[in-house]
Amino acid sequence: MKIFATGAKWLFMLLLPVLLLTASIGWAANSLWLYRHGLNTYDVARTLADSGLELAGSELEEIYAGLISYFNSAEKDISLTVVMDGKQVNLFTPEEVIHFRDVKGLIRLDYGVLLGTLLYCLVYTGACLWGWKDRRRLARGAVGGSTIALALVLALGAGTLSGFGQLFYRFHLLFFSKEFWSAEGYMLQLFPRGFF
Repeated sequence: MKIFATGAKWLFMLLLPVLLLTASIGWAANSLWLYRHGLNTYDVARTLADSGLELAGSELEEIYAGLISYFNSAEKDISLTVVMDGKQVNLFTPEEVIHFRDVKGLIRLDYGVLLGTLLYCLVYTGACLWGWKDRRRLARGAVGGSTIALALVLALGAGTLSGFGQLFYRFHLLFFSKEFWSAEGYMLQLFPRGFF
């Protein structure tokens, strides 16, 4: 029983940072507030206007809301249109549509990992509080997991400060099957470097 309890605590400690990370990613992917912040901070409207696509702030917010809706829908491909020169046109190129399909897959994976880690952490918490009646075990696990999370945040921060461009590039090579994440079109103007 002691080996099981110790293993359960270590698993809790390792999964707690994963829970925090996946919750943060899920929040960021669904936060219209965060998209608005990036829109204003990086003057996305001006950048798009410079490339020939003039959109009001409210139209850009609709685009970001459409992306959030797409990420949470059953649709395979994103289909957002804008009016350009008096005609309805697709906002994203076929390559960008493929990239957003990949992004949606990662967001869905994030949701699954979030659900799994949340369930485990809740079961472990319940076992500590009501099964083993050992709050100290829960507290030690939470402190250990928080320490691991803090160490990972510091390591990520150091990696970002020492070369965000390389970190960003390697992330995309690792998690996306094609190089469509750097496709020509409006995607990179809607999400300039540093947006998130």
